[in-house]
Amino acid sequence: QVQLVESGGGLVQAGGSLRLSCAASGRTYAMGWFRQAPGKERDFVATISSSSDSTYYADSVKGRFTISRDNAKNTVYLQMNSLKPEDTATYYCAARVGRKGSYYSSDYSYWGQGTQVTVSS
Repeated sequence: QVQLVESGGGLVQAGGSLRLSCAASGRTYAMGWFRQAPGKERDFVATISSSSDSTYYADSVKGRFTISRDNAKNTVYLQMNSLKPEDTATYYCAARVGRKGSYYSSDYSYWGQGTQVTVSS
């Protein structure tokens, strides 16, 4: 069983930055970040392969967010810059068995509890 624990969320003004962390137990997996705003579906944000050789981003965050990982620490990060009010959501990290990341939430077997990000205008 894989356990994922997110941290780093909070309240920030528009244009500011936050870095989310996701600590994982167990073996190394491909990882993803998703987010869900109230009343909306859970959306893909970013994904990274198990060896960090490939990353993909949603168009809405491309150029502003960066996903990375430190396998020695079993931790994945999401650096979020130039934050906008529309980035406000609960952010979830997820792990999938396999080497490659995925855009699809259904491809992920393990989920964290989520961390709230609120961007004020």
